[in-house]
Amino acid sequence: MLCTFHMIDRLDAGDLRQQVRPAHKAYLAQVQDRIAFAGPLLDEDGQTMRGSLLVIDFPHREAALAWLAQEPFHAAGLYAQVQLHAFLNLWPQRVGFAP
Repeated sequence: MLCTFHMIDRLDAGDLRQQVRPAHKAYLAQVQDRIAFAGPLLDEDGQTMRGSLLVIDFPHREAALAWLAQEPFHAAGLYAQVQLHAFLNLWPQRVGFAP
């Protein structure tokens, strides 16, 4: 089951995001073979990170929640808002993905 994680940073999270980012990336690497896509949500300037959008394959919602509980940004309290939804991909990706 593809699970989307839509997560918005706390307003004061700038330094915390940078401090925890290496652990976040290492944690994502552990499930890299199951990631459909993942990356930061950006502010209107197109550069300032304001959250995360991840789509990862899990066997069920409980597994996704267990993974999220240990995710470094989430565990550090970076996010003000977290939403988890099942996702059905019905359209082949063409734009915005690394070659």
